[in-house]
Amino acid sequence: MFRAEQSAPAAAAPAVGSPRWHGDREEPYGVVAPAALAAVATMVAMWPYTSVISPGAWSFDVLLVVIAVAGTGMLLRRLLRRRAPWLRDVGTFAGQIAVAVAVVTLLIAGDTAFLGIIPTSTTIALFGALGAAAVEAVVFGSAPLDASPALAAAMSVGFAVVAILMDHLVAHRSAVLAALLTGSIGAVPMIVTLGETNVVWFVLFGVTVLLLFRFTARRHPESPRRSSTPVAVAVGAAALVTAVAIAPALPLSTSVAGTGVGVTVDASLRLGDDLRQPNPVEVLTVAAETDTAPYLRLTTLSRFDGRVWQPDQGDLQSQDDGFGAPEWTGDVATEEQNTSIRVLRMSSSWLPVPYPATDVQGLSGSWRVSPDNRTLFSRSADAVGNDYTVTSSRLAPTLEQIRAVDAAAPVNDPDTESVELPGIVDELAAEVTAAASTDYDRLIALQNWFRSDFTYSLETPVEEGFDGTGAEAVGAFLEERSGYCVHFAGAFALMAESLGMQVRIVVGYLPGSLTDEKRGTESVFSVTSDQLHSWPEVRFPGIGWIPFEPTASLGVPTAFSPGTTEGSDPGSPSTPAPTTAPQTEETSGPEIDRNDAGGDSASGDELRTLDPAPVLLTTLGAVALLLLPAAIRIVERRGRMLRARRGDPAAAWAELRDTLIDLLLPVSDAETPRVRAAGLVDESHVDPAAMRRLTDAVERANYARSGDVPTDLSPALREVIVQLRRSVDRPTRVRATLLPRSLYAPRAAEPGVAV
Repeated sequence: MFRAEQSAPAAAAPAVGSPRWHGDREEPYGVVAPAALAAVATMVAMWPYTSVISPGAWSFDVLLVVIAVAGTGMLLRRLLRRRAPWLRDVGTFAGQIAVAVAVVTLLIAGDTAFLGIIPTSTTIALFGALGAAAVEAVVFGSAPLDASPALAAAMSVGFAVVAILMDHLVAHRSAVLAALLTGSIGAVPMIVTLGETNVVWFVLFGVTVLLLFRFTARRHPESPRRSSTPVAVAVGAAALVTAVAIAPALPLSTSVAGTGVGVTVDASLRLGDDLRQPNPVEVLTVAAETDTAPYLRLTTLSRFDGRVWQPDQGDLQSQDDGFGAPEWTGDVATEEQNTSIRVLRMSSSWLPVPYPATDVQGLSGSWRVSPDNRTLFSRSADAVGNDYTVTSSRLAPTLEQIRAVDAAAPVNDPDTESVELPGIVDELAAEVTAAASTDYDRLIALQNWFRSDFTYSLETPVEEGFDGTGAEAVGAFLEERSGYCVHFAGAFALMAESLGMQVRIVVGYLPGSLTDEKRGTESVFSVTSDQLHSWPEVRFPGIGWIPFEPTASLGVPTAFSPGTTEGSDPGSPSTPAPTTAPQTEETSGPEIDRNDAGGDSASGDELRTLDPAPVLLTTLGAVALLLLPAAIRIVERRGRMLRARRGDPAAAWAELRDTLIDLLLPVSDAETPRVRAAGLVDESHVDPAAMRRLTDAVERANYARSGDVPTDLSPALREVIVQLRRSVDRPTRVRATLLPRSLYAPRAAEPGVAV
């Protein structure tokens, strides 16, 4: 109901309980609250990424970057508070960029920067390589991605940008844009993986949105203190319900983040998921002058705690210091060979190298040498994108030489508790090697037994519940006699160790397949993601680490030739050349039943097609969320139009005022309705007659006696709104429709009108 005022509107004192305006008493300019709220919103946006990236240093790096950006914003806004607003904003923005660059550089590539924080050309090149590696990891990897240096760099840089943008949006009271930024960044992991709805995150996001709206409304100089909370609650609740309602309808088994066939290799034996990827891709190429490429190693694992094999973590040294002294004596024949390696789609902190490597060319100084196992490791660089040449020595001991040497005894660490192995390990090791008289012959007996009595299978360990590397998994594997390289290598290593030999497991790649490509005089071999492999090695003093190939159906087993072969008959079968690495002939990787097209082999070559439904539903959900402000505004406008049709001047005038706010036209609460109407006629060229109908209705409601017959105000209101929209340019009209400012800008009752 409207009531008549007893005095002129301009002179009327504020009624008890009427809205209190910030313009009457400006709140002081604060720096802590907006920076803290922006930091909270940024961390809320970051949280969903913890479900698609394995735990690691990246989350700590992001946290430090966000804190640094927020702290810089607080400090600079405090120092520049008496400067012009544009200077304060520009200075804060520049300072935050400088601090973010320094912090990210220190955390990711401090050893390449001047004073650890000022990027150099080497730093920029390193970040370029890390960026490419991060893209490869996302496109070709499958969640959860391993926490690599490349992903740490990408997340730090990305959320530094998000933190700066969020800080300025909150400081300028752009609550809707800040909420959209938080929601869009945070929803990316769930959208691209089509994973399970994270209801807890959506609730937290909704609370953050409410805080953003509340903070914005309370600090706007023209907003009433109590009018923004209902709007914020309504918008936040609607967004929350919409998101939670759409997300559960999405399929959970499809990934649109690439085909999920690339490889991210860490220092573990978790190779099953990579080997089971349905569509292998080329991960690296190898160029060599020999007919076959060597096995390539990434890292080694020597310590077994009963559950997992622990990676070797020896001292690191510069490439200039070499790979260490040779483990072999001068009477062991060697042949030097060069191998050029180009890493395409493999993300790792280790680089693949042949064994035993003696020199490397073409790498940056961030790659360090581990002389204990002759591998290359980096704490900051990523393997992908590197192109380098490794010099290695091909060892060729004779059969007599290796039989004459006992394998080295296991190294016992007094600080490590002994591991209790299943009894079947010792029993089978003794049984299989009972007829052998030397350590080498015992190992050959084990190798032949695995290759002849076991079968290769990627599915059996999963189906039977022993897809792991622990002692119980080894016992189950020896019972089932079916598994893949991880199980063969682990069982062989434990059985060899039970026989009193020093053993370790290597993670690396099979040699690959010969291609038609040539690189000068060198043949080029292609290595694919399903050729990720592991194999055991045993140390023979004076000769070095000797690899064995127990995995059934892969490669050719290790074998050494007698020292003299000149007396062989011309028709006798040729003897394999001595080698210190398992060799391969036709086999380039395990044969995997991909089950792409059922049992019809003729359809096995058909291309797999992506089901468009998940992408379509995701797109529709995102579009619906983005259009939510426009939908709320449309519902509000229609409700007011219905009330205006029934002669409600308050609804008509409220819609007119919000339209002015949406179109960024000036609005002043100090003006009477008649003064405002005159301004709109003069400046926006609205129809004077339509405007007069609205102002007359408002004045009659305030000052006339009750009992007047209500008149339909909707035609006049609609005409004025159409003319107001024509008075502004098209971008302003589009922005007013899609992002109506009246939803979060201040509202107030009209002077002289009591609602």
